[in-house]
Amino acid sequence: MAAVEQFGAEGAVPQRSPYFSEEHEALRAQVRRFVETEIKPHALAWEEAGFVPREVLQRMGELGFFGIRYPAEYGGSEMDTLATVVLAEELGRSTFSGVAITALVHTDMASVHVFNAGSTAQRERYMPDIIAGKAICAVAVTEPDAGSDVKGIRTTARREGDSYVLNGAKMFITNGVYGDLYCVAAKTDLSAKPSQSVSIFLVEKGTPGFKVSRALDKYGWRSSDTAELVFEECRIPAENLLGQEGRGFYAIMRNFQNERTVIGAMAIGEAQAAIDLTLDYVRTRKAFGAPLWDKQAIRQKLAMLAAKVEAGRQLVYHAAWMDAQGMEATREVSMVKALCGELVNEVMYACVQFHGGMGFMRESTIERMARDARVQSIGGGATEVMLEEVAKRL
Repeated sequence: MAAVEQFGAEGAVPQRSPYFSEEHEALRAQVRRFVETEIKPHALAWEEAGFVPREVLQRMGELGFFGIRYPAEYGGSEMDTLATVVLAEELGRSTFSGVAITALVHTDMASVHVFNAGSTAQRERYMPDIIAGKAICAVAVTEPDAGSDVKGIRTTARREGDSYVLNGAKMFITNGVYGDLYCVAAKTDLSAKPSQSVSIFLVEKGTPGFKVSRALDKYGWRSSDTAELVFEECRIPAENLLGQEGRGFYAIMRNFQNERTVIGAMAIGEAQAAIDLTLDYVRTRKAFGAPLWDKQAIRQKLAMLAAKVEAGRQLVYHAAWMDAQGMEATREVSMVKALCGELVNEVMYACVQFHGGMGFMRESTIERMARDARVQSIGGGATEVMLEEVAKRL
């Protein structure tokens, strides 16, 4: 791995899937080590603060986590979709999904627009700092009245000479408060078909007319900063257009494939961590004179959940492999998002139940994990939308 620092043999993780190479497994061991030593000991404080400290994100950049799929010329490692899945799954296993989504929005939901649609000049200007964790990205598509319905956005960008002027508002924007670079979707031609009216623009923090209206107080993902953004006569250079005018909808749809695979992998990591945590608990917690593990109903429920998680994991891996092979995988990726978003919530519900009263306490890890998981069936494409995508392809 060009930019990925290696760990010693003691961090090795047994290879468990034919989808992954030794390089993938070395990355898995590295991310798992980082989670244990640099996330878990400190992340409760980040939950209270409402954001992940910049030095932590820069450390992730130094380790190569932010450049996994990008070219070496910008500091990347030139790996594939399966490597992204490794990162997302292991960050999901951290039990701190707010940290995971902070990193994954930067790597796989926002910066990809800079790389995929950016000009040579834009890439050279921004990509090195993005990969190094010095410039944190956000993607601003969702609005108060437009989530999965991207065509319904109302933010506009009008051309005036050598500038575009943005007006509108964005909602639920991860990395919105402390981000540096925003990929903003806006309509540039209100007379065009909805799919041909959207463009994407780069807006830097501090641009006049752009402000963070408020930081949002969330049910879960507490350590990820989330914001409402406002653009009022925000003037940016015309060169800040990403790609071609009117092609933004297609760029967003293209990257939804990547985003949904990543969210699925993250959900599987969360579900596995919850099962592991609950197994430890039921083997030591006694009720009616014996460990809970001795109750057949509990053992069998956990066994079935483990089977479902393994099935979901293999679907994630297969969809990622298809994408890495350049195969059409919209159906499989939509299945991943629908299945894993629902499955992680099924797992969390049962694991909270098996923790009893302790599962309802804020001091309990499983309580935080259950809150974090709830959004997995909403963000990145609600389950209902994903099932319609699958149904179209049956």
